[in-house]
Order: sequence, then C-alpha cells, then structure tokens
Amino acid sequence: MSNRQRLELTWIGKENRPKLEPRILLEDPGKSYHAPHRVTDDDVFDNWLIFGDNLLALKALEQEFTGKIKCVFIDPPYNTGSAFSHYDDGVEHSIWLSLMRDRVELLRTILSEDGSIWITIDDTESHYLKILCDEIFGRQNFVANVIWQKKSSSQSNATWLSDSHDHVLVYAKNKEIWRPAKLVRTEEQNAIYKQSDEYDGIDASGRNYGRGPWFPGDFTISLTTGQRGKQFAKTGISTNLYPIITPSGREVLPAKGRCWAYTKDSFERLKAEHRVYFGKDGKSKPTVKRFLSEIESQGVVCMTVWHYSEVGENRIAAVEVKAFNENDPFSAPKPELLLKRILELSTKPGDLVLDSFSGSGTTGAVAHKMGRKWIMVELGEHCHTHIIPRLKKVVDGTDRGGITDAMHWNGGGGFRYFHLAPSLLEKDNWGNWIINRAYNATMLAEALCKLEGFQYAPSDSTYWQHGHSTERDFIFVTTQTLSAEKLDELNDEVGRQRSLLVLCLAFRGKADRWPNLTVKKIPKTVLARCEWGHDDYSLQVKNLPQAPPRKGQQELFVGAGNGRR
Repeated sequence: MSNRQRLELTWIGKENRPKLEPRILLEDPGKSYHAPHRVTDDDVFDNWLIFGDNLLALKALEQEFTGKIKCVFIDPPYNTGSAFSHYDDGVEHSIWLSLMRDRVELLRTILSEDGSIWITIDDTESHYLKILCDEIFGRQNFVANVIWQKKSSSQSNATWLSDSHDHVLVYAKNKEIWRPAKLVRTEEQNAIYKQSDEYDGIDASGRNYGRGPWFPGDFTISLTTGQRGKQFAKTGISTNLYPIITPSGREVLPAKGRCWAYTKDSFERLKAEHRVYFGKDGKSKPTVKRFLSEIESQGVVCMTVWHYSEVGENRIAAVEVKAFNENDPFSAPKPELLLKRILELSTKPGDLVLDSFSGSGTTGAVAHKMGRKWIMVELGEHCHTHIIPRLKKVVDGTDRGGITDAMHWNGGGGFRYFHLAPSLLEKDNWGNWIINRAYNATMLAEALCKLEGFQYAPSDSTYWQHGHSTERDFIFVTTQTLSAEKLDELNDEVGRQRSLLVLCLAFRGKADRWPNLTVKKIPKTVLARCEWGHDDYSLQVKNLPQAPPRKGQQELFVGAGNGRR
C-alpha cells in the first residue's frame, strides 16, 4: 500500500513523546510474601508485584525483560467518562491515545517473539485502539477481536442499548510463528459423538475398526478461499473435484463453490478403512467419520465469541473480589475464568505473564494458580488494600474462589514486592540538578548502569567493575573527584584488552588522556537523557502536557497518510 493510501490515526499531541527515566526497582522485604515451605516441586517464588506508575515501571523492566514476556494482558481504563473510585476513567480522548500508545509500544518491546498481547476494552475506544495497535504491531499481526459477554442480563435503565459485551483485542508479536493452544474438550462437546462404529474388521496393519463413537464430519471445503481458491480461479482445475459413486449407485458432486476435502486417492483410502459414511441407506453425500477416541486429546480450536457461561461475567468477578475485601469492592473486575481462558490459549506452565494495569490482581492470582510466572504493576493504593491480601490468600491456599478447585490449587510459591526508586536527579535550593540525596552508592551504580545500557553486576574482587556491556567492556561509578594519578592507575589496571566507562563527580586532566578509559562527569553526562523528577504518567489529563494546536489542525481524525480526511 502506498503512503498516499496508508491510513493512520492522528490526534493532537501525537508527536509528543515522554523522555522516560529508566528507574531502578527497590524491593521491600516487609511486603514480599511466600509460603513457609514448598507445596510442590513446581512452586514459583520469584513473581514480581511492582508499586508505581506503570509507564515508568515498564521502562524499568525494559532492559532485563525485553523479549522474555510470553503473554501480556492489560485491562486499561476504558475512558468512558465514568467516575470510578479506583481510577480516573474519563481522560480527554487524544491524551488517552497518547498515554496508551506509549505503554503499548513498551509492552511490544518486552514481548517474546512468540508472545501475544490481550487488551480488554469497550466500544468507547475499541476502534481507535485497534488502529493504534495496528500501527504499533503491524496489521499483519492482528489475531482477533474476541467478544466477551460480560453481562448476562439486560440493564433496564440503559438510555439506548444495554451494553453486554467487551472487546478483547489480540495481537501477536510475530503472527507467522505464534499459535494459540487448543482448549480442553468439554463433556458437552464430546456428547455429539453418538454414532457407533459397529464394523469389527481388522485391516492389514492389524487395527480393529471397532473404534467407538464418532461424528459425521463435513466431507467438503471451500473452493474459493486460500491458495486453493486462487489456483482454481486461474485454471478452473482442482484435484479435489471428482464424482463419487455412493453405495446405492448415485453419482454425487460437491455443492457449487465447494470441493471434496480429500483427493481421490485419499478418498479411496478412507473408504477402504470404513471412514466414509453415506447415510443409513447409502444414498447420501459422503461424510467422514471423526472418532472421539482419536480427537479427544487434540483439543478444540477457540472461537471468538466467549459466552459468560464459559468464562464468567462481571457479576461473578465482583463476588470473587468481595471474598478478600468486602468493605471496598473493586469496580468492574475481570473474572478468573476469563484470565484462565486467555492464559490457556497463550501460555504454558513456567511462562512469564505481565499485567501493567493490575486492578484487583486477578491476573497474578490466576497465573499463580496455573503455574505461570507473573509480573504485575499497580499505582493505586488498592495495590496494598486489594492485591496483596488477595495474593497472600492464594499463596496460603485459603482463597477457595475463582479457578481454585478447577486447578486443584492448594497454595504455595510467593511474590516479591518492589517500588520504583525516586528520580536519580533532583534540584537543589538554587535550581541546579544534583544527584538525588536518597541514593546511596549501590543505588547510584545500578541506576547509571541502566542509563548507560550496562548490565549491573558488581564484582566481588574488582572494585571498578560495577557492570558490563560485553565480556571486555565495564563501567565504574563513583561520587569521588578522581585525580589524574588515580585515572592513570585505573588505565593501567584495565589494560589494552578491556575498556572502562568511568562516571564520576569530577576529574583532573583531559578526558582523552587515557586510551582504555572513557571518563564522564555526573550528573552532567545524563542531564539531557530524561525527564527528571517526573513521577506520575498515569491516565490523567494533568499528566501529559499538550502542544498548542497547529493552524488548521483538527482535534482528531482518521485520515489518509497524505493528510486528507
């Protein structure tokens, strides 16, 4: 598609991007929690609950977790204009788009190549969010728009139509390699296999044809779609178009626009194996016997409409949340069955799941019970009033709601609690940027490693090795003023085969004097890197400065790439 034809979403402030500071994370052992002993050999203890702004938290996770998250699930504020007690869910439209864009871009970065993202949203912003995600992930990586029935009854006070569904937008990092798992078959799905295969012969390989109940599956497929359709449209020939003679002697062909699902040779083989059924009188068009014994373990391909009876509804989720906080129930939580369905499709035990809009903590609770590792981020105080009490019950095995019984969950594992460190730089009384006085030497070294793209890994034996980018490239952080003699000594110790980035408060001599060292002053060397002292990028109007509108610019439109509406 040419640039003149390419559609893109445009809004005021789209060009404004925050210069995020990659903060370090500080663990609070007093809020971390784990079971006193292992319940099973598969217990996971290294799950992360992060308290803080989710955009800064994602930036903090970027270096360590890029390419490692198998599944992202987010339930962002829907921007409905409603007043929720735990969220400001009425952000001006263009600002909402900017804030979502910044988060989804980071989420895509940390997804594994075979990972997927699942986003719940309602009609207020779903179509705009779809286009936004198309830009970030590429339209070719759009998987589906799942419709989840979130309410089972009509709202009598609805002004127009009673809202009964949400969307779940699904994107793959790379759709060419990502495949969803199949769902476990239910008793209802197995019940359609009623036919009995009474033939009890033995074939050449010794197999018995008494293979139990079966279902008559369609013997035809579309002739107009996919590669087969393109070939037929071009040549008018298909190897799957041929007459079949029924046992009664009637000649049959597929319906118009269809062809047999099997070539003539495959048909003859299936017929010889008594897998083709022509009806009781032998006059009907063929169907293929699909035996329950052969497909029971294969699972079922998931459909895109999810009924509340399968994955729960908001009413059920509210009951689940009240079990751990009856006095302050969370608004519009997601049911555990919904998250179970998503994680069944997108992950396996041991995979890493991330939710950066954690709400009441459903994602972590479900992932924990299903044996997945998880990371959750939450800024609101309900991180402490809702999420931690809920997760403690999951770990203790005292949470008996949700999917607990279905997963035979009896507790175990644990989680670590982190909060974002304060900004590395702060202003002194005279308005000058200085290193934040809350930082000790260890925090400073870790923060500057992250800023400079080094892996923080302080050496036990070499004082100047605080981190490394390669096996021969190191970083040294100090608040001292280094003399020329001290840098001479460092240069000799590093040697010609290695290199060292030295970040110090000040130094004597010219920076290019030491061939094995790169010497820089802090905070001067990092001043222009980030927005220092910015702690809140949450979904509120006040947290995103807007550029003044350009002359003639519309507030919001979906238009062609050449600027026309």
